[in-house]
Amino acid sequence: MSYEMTLTALADPTRRHLLERLRDGPLAVSALARDLPISRPAVSQHLKVLSDAGLLLVEPAGTRRLYRLAPEGLDDLRAWLDRLWGDALDSFAARAHDIAREIARKETPQ
Repeated sequence: MSYEMTLTALADPTRRHLLERLRDGPLAVSALARDLPISRPAVSQHLKVLSDAGLLLVEPAGTRRLYRLAPEGLDDLRAWLDRLWGDALDSFAARAHDIAREIARKETPQ
């Protein structure tokens, strides 16, 4: 999966709520829909988006399906964020080093 798909899936507050609900373990659509102001079919559509983004695993359990968090679901997003912040911190450190050199040059008697 790509971090873009993950970001798109996480952009919706209902989907984030569903992920929060699944933190404690697998649940069926009926349990997930119980406290939401949307229909079960709408919850199923949200679960499909999350599943397609690699954030959920679906397990058949008799006549129903259980949804659970995918352990590696956020790996691509984490890697992208690590690169983004790593690059930003490297740039910050380089700029701070340049400023320190400029200050040292100005303070050094000629």
